[in-house]
Amino acid sequence: MIELLLPADVSCAATRAETVPEGTLFPEEEALVAKSVAKRRNDFATARACARRAMAGLGLPPVAVLHGHRGRPLWPEGIVGSLTHCNGYRAAALARATDVLSLGIDAEPHAPLPSGVRELVTLPAERERIGPPAPEGTGEIHWDRVLFSAKESVFKTWYPVTGIELDFIQADLTFHRADGEDGADDGDGRLPHGGTAAEGTFTARLLLTDPALPTTLHGQWRIEDGIVATSVLVRPDWKDSDGS
Repeated sequence: MIELLLPADVSCAATRAETVPEGTLFPEEEALVAKSVAKRRNDFATARACARRAMAGLGLPPVAVLHGHRGRPLWPEGIVGSLTHCNGYRAAALARATDVLSLGIDAEPHAPLPSGVRELVTLPAERERIGPPAPEGTGEIHWDRVLFSAKESVFKTWYPVTGIELDFIQADLTFHRADGEDGADDGDGRLPHGGTAAEGTFTARLLLTDPALPTTLHGQWRIEDGIVATSVLVRPDWKDSDGS
């Protein structure tokens, strides 16, 4: 699914498998999760298995993917990328730095955010645009979860370039639907096609700015088979093509 949200020069790999065979990790990676619980090890290993497949898609040999501050993946020189994992979906997206300045991907279960989280990660204007939480089992889009995932993709794009952490309320998001509906507050928040899939784009107006990135980031979102996936991508020549 993630490959539908990114251009052809980004190499993507994804899996719905929850585990990978023993020996998938490099020794340096094993050391990072040696004392972790099984779920953490599985998330770590499956995401890196995807990363190795994405490397192959760029014609690169497999290498260890260690992590830096707050778990940020450390990629080979000249490569940018992003990892994501949630129950039922893991993915990696990699590109050459000559083609892409930075990118971020995220996947989440398509379900309402836990109680109290919505207010912590949204601005009042965003809550007004996306409307009240949708009940489960109604076939409606859970816009709060889509927004959360989109902000994760924004932050994964922002941090590697700026080195500054971005808070959830430092980006103001607006959503657009590919089926012609404009935004999330149009009164028709149901999934089309029998309740199986929906997609569209979003814009993220950054309330904390940095000269290394545009003040507005653009992304894509898709809901399919119970998973929300989002992506953001910035080109190296963004100043030539974007007046932000």
